[in-house]
This record gives sequence, C-alpha cells and structure tokens, in this order.
Amino acid sequence: MAGALLLPAAPRAYADGDGLVRQEVTFRGGGGLVLHGTVLSKNGAPGPAPGIILVGGSGSGPRQEYRQEAEAFARAGITTLVYDKRTAGYSRLHVDFGLLADDALAGVRLLQSSSGVNPRQVGLWGFSEGGWVAPLAASRSSDVAFVVTIGGSGYDPLRTQAWNLTTHLRHQGVGGPFRRTVAGPTAQFMAVTGLFPAADYDPLPVLERLHRTPVLALWGDHDMQVPPQESARIFSEALARAGNRHAVIGFVAGGAHNGHRTSDGFDRIGGPLFHGKKLGELTPRYAQTMTSWVRAVAAGHPPASSAAPAPAQALATTPVPDHAWYAWLAPALLLLGFAAYPTSALLRRGPVLRPVRWLAGLGLLAVVATVACPLAVFVAGNGAAAPVVWGRPVSWLVVQGLAVAVVVSACVSAAALWRRRPTPNCAAWLRLAPVGLAAVGFVPWAVWSGVAA
Repeated sequence: MAGALLLPAAPRAYADGDGLVRQEVTFRGGGGLVLHGTVLSKNGAPGPAPGIILVGGSGSGPRQEYRQEAEAFARAGITTLVYDKRTAGYSRLHVDFGLLADDALAGVRLLQSSSGVNPRQVGLWGFSEGGWVAPLAASRSSDVAFVVTIGGSGYDPLRTQAWNLTTHLRHQGVGGPFRRTVAGPTAQFMAVTGLFPAADYDPLPVLERLHRTPVLALWGDHDMQVPPQESARIFSEALARAGNRHAVIGFVAGGAHNGHRTSDGFDRIGGPLFHGKKLGELTPRYAQTMTSWVRAVAAGHPPASSAAPAPAQALATTPVPDHAWYAWLAPALLLLGFAAYPTSALLRRGPVLRPVRWLAGLGLLAVVATVACPLAVFVAGNGAAAPVVWGRPVSWLVVQGLAVAVVVSACVSAAALWRRRPTPNCAAWLRLAPVGLAAVGFVPWAVWSGVAA
C-alpha cells in the first residue's frame, strides 16, 4: 500500500542534544517506488501534534537541503517528514508532477499512521517546483489539511524558467538582445521539440480546486527565480475564484527564493553548505510565520484570507508563444539547404565551387551554433553564458561572427557565379539552388533569432 511504513532503519528513533527526535523511515511512493526519509518531532511534546510533509524543489535534491525547515517545524511542535526526492521517473527530460504528488500523498498517509500525530491535521509544504506539486496533491485528496508554499510560480514551468534565466543573465551583465533570444526563440524551440519537461503545466486549474484547504503562499521579497509579484497576484485571484476563505499571501523580508537570508536574491547569507554553496539561514520571520500559521490552522482557527503588498519585481515576464512550429522547422530547413551542396558533390563526384563550399560549411556551422549557444543556457543554466564581453556571452560573439561570415561568403559565391564562364548548366543550378535558398533564408532567420542584434 502506498504510504505504508516498510522497514524503519536502525536506529529506530534517536534524540540529539537539540531536543528533537528523529526517526529514519522508508515508505512506498507513487508507482510503488521505495522512498527514504526522516520524521522529526519535538522530544517530550504532548500529542497529538499536527504534521507536515516537505516537498522539495526541482532536481534530485536530498532531504538535507531542507533540514533547516524540518527542524524549525519540529521545534514548533509540528511533526515533520522530509524525504529524499525520487530519481526514478524524474530527470531533466522527464517530469511528472502527478507522480511527485503521489509521493507527497504517500508521505501524508505515513504521518497519519504515526503515533502522536493528529491524522486530521497533516498538511504539505512545497518549495519552488513543490509549489506546483503540493497544491496538486491537495486537490486530489481531502487528507491534506493545509498547504504552505514558498517560491511557487503562478506560471507554467517554461515561462517561469525563461524569466529565471533572463533575470540571472541581466545580473551577470548580459544585454537585452541575448536575453530576448533565450526567452523567445530558444524557449519556443524547447517547447515545440519537447525538450523542456512539463513545459505547459498550468497551475491555475489546480489552485481553483482548493475550495476549503487553508493555504499560506509565501515568496521572498528578493526572489529572483520565479516572478514573486505576478505569482502572488495569480495565487490570490485563483484562490479567490475558488471561494477559499483562508488563503494568506505574504512575503519574506530579506528572503531569497527559498525564504533564506540574502542581500540581493542572488547570494545566500549563512546557513549550511549544500553542494558547496550556502543555503542561507532561515530568516526569523519566515520560520515564525509558517509555524504560527500551521499551529493556528491545527487549533481550528485558520487565519482569514489576506494579501500583503507585493514588493517590486526585477523584470516582467513574457509569454512563450504556443505551437511555434517554425522554431524548429526553420533551422531544420536551413541545415538541409546548406548540407545539400556538399552531399551532392560527394555523391556525384562533380566539380565543387570553392566559395560555395565555404558558404555551405559556414552555413551549417552558423545554424548549429545559433541554436546550441542559447540552448546551452537552458540546459546548464546562466553559467553557460560566461564570460561576458560587451554585454554578450563570448560564445554568442563567435556565433555573430559566423553569421557575418555566412553573409560575406554568400556575396562572394554570388559574385563568383556571376563571373563564371560558361554559365552553369541546369544540373549545376539544381545543385546550387538549395544552398542559395538557404543563404537567402538565413538572413531573416538570423534576425528573428537575435543573432543580428
């Protein structure tokens, strides 16, 4: 049965000097996958206590990433389950929010069956990607007594990631033209090719199904990974349409995307290290706001709906057009056109015009580089844009140089054909036509792709 406790790891339960009791547990999540976690509770706390399951953000982050939150909830008398995120059925190319929601609900059932926990007061906490997963799980089960989110986005994952990348690129010193390429043509390419998992997942219908579930939605006022102002408005309006009378929208002063201490949203101040980087300390108001709200809900007094004034947002988001078939068809046709000339020469072993050969080679290289350079930013993050010179990634400057070389090579090839005597026969023109059309089409495509900016 999903969510049933399997084999407690040894030691069964242990208490550290911090006054918390920790129990290592394993349980079956969605699809029967065995998940590993830790249940934290306050040593000697009178029961029954409310419970909360922590649902992490994107990536295969282990439970240690959320240790500070788990301990803060437990110290407040809220029994907490934090577990290692699944790696089976989850990757950069495959995300199933429904499966992740099943994992969260399995955790709910586990806590409900735990001694000292009030089974009617078990809720979910979701961070970042978990801000999509936790509401989805709550919309599927009446067992979820409440939902807390931090850094949840009101937009689909692709639009959110485009905003995240452009915000970080601007901080890195990258100018508007390349940022627009990433958020526009490259995002469209990711969407239409299916390379971005769950790109069009819409959180609105889920939020609108949370009629009676109390919700606390928080954002750091320095959140630079999801648009906090716009997301808060979307959450507030969607929950109001649902008729939810206990939806509290708030912001963490001095908080980053994860609600931890930051100076500008891009750094983290204090806290433990995770993968060699600081997580930042919990801001006092962040932990206090969450724990006091959960305890009020558990006591049967959920706060009435309210929305705190939203801080200024770094950038406005830009929608990613749907079904932009031309995002992949245009470069595919250009590649075919440029590849046709050397392929025909190889197969027929006919004479090869050197300027046209250069045009074909440079064209192939330029098209591939134009797609690959901003695509690397989507795959590897804004670090792939370093170093930056004149407001452009050095790699993008190389791409722009290739684009210029293609245009120059096309002009040289045209001049060479004009001077060539005798005039090429029909078969030769048929061989030249694809590369010529590709050269002509390359110019408007390069403008659309931002290479010419």
